Amino acid sequence: MAYEYGAKEPEKLKIKDMTPREKELLIDSESFCMLPWMHLHAFPDGRAYPCCFAFDKLHVGNVNEQSMEEVFNGDKMKQMRLNMLNNKKSRECVKCYDQEQSGFFSLRLSSNKHFGHNINMTENTKPDGTADFVIKYWDIRFSNLCNMACRSCGTWFSSNWYEDHKKLTGAPPDHAKIMKAGRSSNDIWDQLLKQFDHVEQFYFAGGEPIIMEEHLRILKELDKRKMYHVRLIYNTNFSKSKFKGTDIFELWNKFDSVSIGASLDAEGPRAELMRKGTVWEEIVANRKRMMEVCPQVDFYISATVGLSNCLHVLDFHKSWVEQGLIKRGDFNFNLLQYPLWQRMDLLPQEEKDKVTAKYNEHMEWLKTHDHLTRATKGFESALDWMNKKDMSQHLPMFVRETRKYDKIRNENFTDVFPEWKDLFDKYEKN
Repeated sequence: MAYEYGAKEPEKLKIKDMTPREKELLIDSESFCMLPWMHLHAFPDGRAYPCCFAFDKLHVGNVNEQSMEEVFNGDKMKQMRLNMLNNKKSRECVKCYDQEQSGFFSLRLSSNKHFGHNINMTENTKPDGTADFVIKYWDIRFSNLCNMACRSCGTWFSSNWYEDHKKLTGAPPDHAKIMKAGRSSNDIWDQLLKQFDHVEQFYFAGGEPIIMEEHLRILKELDKRKMYHVRLIYNTNFSKSKFKGTDIFELWNKFDSVSIGASLDAEGPRAELMRKGTVWEEIVANRKRMMEVCPQVDFYISATVGLSNCLHVLDFHKSWVEQGLIKRGDFNFNLLQYPLWQRMDLLPQEEKDKVTAKYNEHMEWLKTHDHLTRATKGFESALDWMNKKDMSQHLPMFVRETRKYDKIRNENFTDVFPEWKDLFDKYEKN
């Protein structure tokens, strides 16, 4: 059977081979997720979470103060495991639950699909929720080092946001410009080495991973150990392809499974406004060179879609298909849920109707060309989510905050995104 993006069945464990309890957890449960048994996520400032999608106000520990094992088997992680084994929902997971209600294939569902073959790890869970400390999936944001300052980001994940933060608030943030996770310079690396033989997957994000020392160090360690079976997944702004004399594209050729999610939300001047620091010609050149150097490496646009780009992203998607840079299905719709003032569901109903019509037309264009259904499900689910409730009372905040960014960056949003000029005119006059 061909791979189906939205199917719940794990890649390496068939439903017919599951015990009733395994099927209950992996297929039927509305709360179970494999990640708390095999994963830990950390922000550059050390705050730790069960995954990168967990609600950021509910961290489960701090790797700048504790070992990863202490966080992994801390009280909050133990309670999450007990909740999941008893089909109870956890507050940390609200973003996945929210997405699933609109039909998105959430990180929870994706994790069960990709790591469900590790379900036997749950069997050793102790009555208090303690689990064996084994990390098979790594996603530690080693630092906030970044060469861009995206409008949807901030200082926690971009060192380049530091000066804009001072302009926006009148004061520096309450942390260093560049933050690094860990209790000392080699702390995370030393803990990683002890787990290296267990690793199935690395997820590299940032900051910008390609310009981080730790990223290259991991690739070279995998190369030295000939662990080419380890899956490499990226979320990168795709502005760089070389680091300290190493061609990352060439290095990817050694690995069995590499997947590049390029954080591209728009093209041309729109991209350069949304992700400050982007030089669009360089992005296109990198994609063309990648197609020559490592054509077998999976590449897709991983667009963060909010109000600003919810219309233009369709034109961008089509444009790259027409240029031969991607196939129609090579698109992942990342719904922007926070910050609230940038969400697409802030639109008034008449604008939502326009978005709905354009998305339906776009999905017709996708039809029969999206065998994974990843792109189609993303657009469908976004419409469902957008139309669920009226959030238009927050729209003045979008206009107000956008103009603040314009002022500190000497930019003009509506010059670059003229499709929203009438909307701005209406709210700026009131």
